Amino acid sequence: MTAVGDPPPAGAGWREEGELVAVPCSILRGGTSKGVFLDEAVVPEKPDERDRFLLALMGSPDPRQIDGLGGADLLTSKVAIIGPPTVADADLDYTFAQVSVRDARVDTDINCGNISAAVGVYAVERGLVPPAAPGARTATVRIHNVNTDRMLYAEVPVAGGHARVQGACRVDGVPGSGAEILIDMRETVGGVTGSLLPTGSPLDTFDVPGVGRVEISVVDIAYLCVMVRAADLGVAEGSLPVAPDAALLERVDRLQRFVARRVGVAEGTLVPVPVLVGAPHDYRTLTGGEPVGAADVDLVAEVIGGQPLVLHKAFPGGAGVTLAVAARVPGTVAYVPPSDRPVRIGHPSGRIEVDVAVDAGAGGEVVVERAAYSRTARKLMDGTAFVPAGALSG
Repeated sequence: MTAVGDPPPAGAGWREEGELVAVPCSILRGGTSKGVFLDEAVVPEKPDERDRFLLALMGSPDPRQIDGLGGADLLTSKVAIIGPPTVADADLDYTFAQVSVRDARVDTDINCGNISAAVGVYAVERGLVPPAAPGARTATVRIHNVNTDRMLYAEVPVAGGHARVQGACRVDGVPGSGAEILIDMRETVGGVTGSLLPTGSPLDTFDVPGVGRVEISVVDIAYLCVMVRAADLGVAEGSLPVAPDAALLERVDRLQRFVARRVGVAEGTLVPVPVLVGAPHDYRTLTGGEPVGAADVDLVAEVIGGQPLVLHKAFPGGAGVTLAVAARVPGTVAYVPPSDRPVRIGHPSGRIEVDVAVDAGAGGEVVVERAAYSRTARKLMDGTAFVPAGALSG
């Protein structure tokens, strides 16, 4: 397959075509993200071989990803690996991989809430869940996320044995509308640290070197996030969302690394995901200039994540769950007074609403009873990807 070096690892279903390896795959959009979907059998088992394969498949490292399937953006350089379930009561195993655009790195220490919606669609289309009963309008997909070893549930609209596409659900950051997929992540508490509040408190005050004295809330459900008031990082009140400059990125990086050490996770990974929070105010989206009114949101926030750190142009579904849960826990930097409506988060592309139910008992124990949000998703293509065999060799 290659003129020099060791032969590349072989995955089930791979086919040699000269100096290329042909690999079956699908591409699906989920929410504001897009990812390549692979059967677990076609992905090399060894982490270093897997990473070389995924980097070559997506065309990384390259800011344009011109020689692969990646879309040259944090939101479109994602991979979902689907395999048979390894835990009881699950329909499938799902491993999420964030493939860096500019660096030769693949991160699997986090899930993606947007891609999770597409996993539900993929499961229906591939027959990985029992066929819906005659007349049923939805199929429940029980997803075991391998990254966090937690269960999540997707309610996928169906018709004629397929996932529905058309519908009235709108997701800010996605053109048009589609069929509503409901994702419930209530069982993902403590996926990274084992605890909803890894520091033991909803609010901590720290003197962070290079940042100063800040109040933060660290919450672990769906994502492990560190939430901080944007003003504590030097962002003017009422100016979120904001495109970060080098100075802000440096402060966020220092804060992320500091918190990683405090909660016992490796530095320089995707977690804890930094979330900047501000009070409701009128603003225009960064992506299209559309107006968002203060009366239509409970708080305004943005995620600065990835490696290297960049502004998330929309809002990750998982981060939305974490922030919404924090908004219902008294004492956090994101706390908003309880109401019967979902938590409404303003972000760089518009709004996201998350339906949460949190029981914060007098004894200090916090129980998450519901953490659900709506997305749309659809299959974009089924086919064959071609990867240079030479890029797969050690």
